[in-house]
Amino acid sequence: MEPTNMAPELVWPVALVPLAQAIPPVAWVAAGAIALVLLLGILYAFIKSLVKRCSSNQVLVKYGMFVGSGQTAKTIHGGATYVIPFVQGYQYLSLEPIQIEIPLRGALSMENIRVNVPSVFTVAVGTQPEVMNNAAIRLLELSTQEIRKQAEEIIFGQLRQVIASMRIEDINRDRDAFLQHIQNSVEPELKKIGLVLINVNITDVTDESGYIDAIGQKAASEAIQQARGDVADEEKKGAIRVANAEREQAVEVADATKLREIGTREAEREQMVRLAELLKEQTVGERTAEFQREVQVNDAEREKRIAVANANAEAVDGENIAEARVAASQAELLVQRAEAYERGESRKREAEAAVIEIQNRAMARAALADAERVEAEKRAELEAVAKAEKAKIIVEAEAEAQKRRLEAEGEAAAIYAKLEAEARGQYEILAKKGEGLKQIVAACGGAREAFQLMMLEHLDNLAETSAKAISNIKFDKVVVWENGGKDGRSNTADFLHGMTGTLPPMMQVLRDVGGIDVPENLARFMGGADTAETPSKKAEGNGAVEPLDAKP
Repeated sequence: MEPTNMAPELVWPVALVPLAQAIPPVAWVAAGAIALVLLLGILYAFIKSLVKRCSSNQVLVKYGMFVGSGQTAKTIHGGATYVIPFVQGYQYLSLEPIQIEIPLRGALSMENIRVNVPSVFTVAVGTQPEVMNNAAIRLLELSTQEIRKQAEEIIFGQLRQVIASMRIEDINRDRDAFLQHIQNSVEPELKKIGLVLINVNITDVTDESGYIDAIGQKAASEAIQQARGDVADEEKKGAIRVANAEREQAVEVADATKLREIGTREAEREQMVRLAELLKEQTVGERTAEFQREVQVNDAEREKRIAVANANAEAVDGENIAEARVAASQAELLVQRAEAYERGESRKREAEAAVIEIQNRAMARAALADAERVEAEKRAELEAVAKAEKAKIIVEAEAEAQKRRLEAEGEAAAIYAKLEAEARGQYEILAKKGEGLKQIVAACGGAREAFQLMMLEHLDNLAETSAKAISNIKFDKVVVWENGGKDGRSNTADFLHGMTGTLPPMMQVLRDVGGIDVPENLARFMGGADTAETPSKKAEGNGAVEPLDAKP
């Protein structure tokens, strides 16, 4: 008998048929699930044993078979890879920095001076592919001390080479260039064994001959001198700033005082102008009120007179009408009587003429009353306008006069202050000049000597002015026409004789005015007039001296 829940192809052994029938289907499912989980766990453990991960501070070196064509090892940084058991292996290289102390002493510099350069180098395994391959080849399975030893030998040699190529002053002064030279020289050699240079710390630079100390003393002396100069410059700038601040304070105080005085004067002027305007407005208001009152009084009087004139005209009209009626009745009576009498017609005409005459008189009186009314109205209108204009002109004239009076007073005060300041300035200039002249006179020993000294100071200006006076006169050549002379002398000799005659008074003027003594030989030459004969004595009146050996 076969189970109904099994596949038809499955044939159970006869002995297991009862056991299989006794196990429920759920147990079979659970057993299958457990077997699957175990299988997956074994597969996971196997795959995990094949995968090797590398952290960020390590380099994984995979070696053996199937690592790449032409490669002895494969390096991985910060990743994972498969390592096949039995045919491949792996190891880790640490990326932790390694500090190496280099107590370099007695290295020869370019000047052949031995220099001590103790320093500390920090190196580590590089992460570039080429550098990691070099490290896998040369540093794998080496301890940190062994790696430090290899790097120390390389650094010693390269550091000596760098020091030999530089001068002591450059090493001591430009540390950046020195470190750059070290890095350019040491790092390529370290990369050959898989290391990179992280940092170089130069502890000190000394020498056995004291050369660096001498350079330091020289630099310190120069720095001290520079500092003293800077202190002096700063003190000078401070004094200048203080002087400038005091000057600015004085200028600002003067400006503030000036603005305050100007503001006070302007306020006073505005106050006076405002008072004048208020007084003008008050006067104009009073005059306007008075004018309006007069106009109203005149209007009332005009209306009264017009009313009276109208009443008189109406009374006259009533009288004329009454008289006309009386005349008409009389005329009518006369006409009635004229019918009875022969001259009735003439009386009638006389009555009519009398009526016409009365009417004309009434009309003339009405016209005269109307003319007087119109004249009164026009006179009142013109007088009112004239009075208002007169009051306005008077007030404006008084205000303008007051304004001009105030402006004139202000200008006069300003001119007086300006002239007073200029007079004080001129007085100070003349006083200082007088004191200077007094000192010059006292120093020279007298007013005459001081005058001579000042004349000597301006002698070059006098000579320059005299030269400019004849500088525009051009003498191309001088032609002397000689036609003989008197007493055996030529005209040229007489001219020279007269010129030399003018020299003694000129020398005397220089001696008296300028205090200049002519040389003794020249004075003797011009003073030879005392030994000359009559012609020279004759020339003394003009101050001239005739030459002793004048020839034609």
